[in-house]
Amino acid sequence: MKSQFDFSALSRKIFALFTALTFVFAAPGSLWAGDNDDSPSKTPIKHIVVIFQENISFDHYFATYPNAANPSGEPQFHARPGTPSVNGLTSGLLTNNPNADQPFRFDRSQNYTCHMDHDYTAEQEAFDKGLMDQFPASTATTPCLVNGTDLGAGAVMGYYDGNTVTAIWNYAQHFAIDDNSFGTTFGPSTPGALNLVSGQTAGVDSAHTNGNLSGVVENGVAISDVDPFYDDCSSSTNFGVTGTNIGDLLNAKNITWG
Repeated sequence: MKSQFDFSALSRKIFALFTALTFVFAAPGSLWAGDNDDSPSKTPIKHIVVIFQENISFDHYFATYPNAANPSGEPQFHARPGTPSVNGLTSGLLTNNPNADQPFRFDRSQNYTCHMDHDYTAEQEAFDKGLMDQFPASTATTPCLVNGTDLGAGAVMGYYDGNTVTAIWNYAQHFAIDDNSFGTTFGPSTPGALNLVSGQTAGVDSAHTNGNLSGVVENGVAISDVDPFYDDCSSSTNFGVTGTNIGDLLNAKNITWG
């Protein structure tokens, strides 16, 4: 089982596959309206779209890509000839996994499940110094009820394939997925999001904070969840940051983004 901060993916023309936080970068001179190969750009890459899924592992969506079970009566997925396999759940990891529970395929009727505990300590314990063998023991959300059935701690080992997440498997057929990209932070949403866009979580702006940030910010570094200062929908506890991010670097090179 991989970390829930296994971020996927870049491509030759566009793509990183996940949901929740989206960035769009346009190469200098590219034309948004046309979005075709005739648009001028310095490289073959026209746009990069990053869609960031929280709290879910790479294997949860792509464990057996490009091989789907294809049960009768379900949407079928058949990969293009020559599609490479990902560094996912091999036959050995599927049947002789070091975790207490073995990986299993979620049925289409189980398309909505509970997510794993993604706090800092739980993730560290699940990784177990790199052994990756304590996910059910450390990150299970119990009970985990799916259609009235408790899947128990082993639910964190469940994965979908192209019969259920058919759309994103088809996206992967047209773009690249980076199955060996690992985030460098553990813990909840705010540090993960900041790390994604800046490679670090420092630079909390002491002049733009509200509320009690004890246990949230230490020495100017974000270590836990809090809302952004500049968001009108934020709670009464929030902070701004001044650290350099991807947007700053793109601005410096006159590359448009949004």
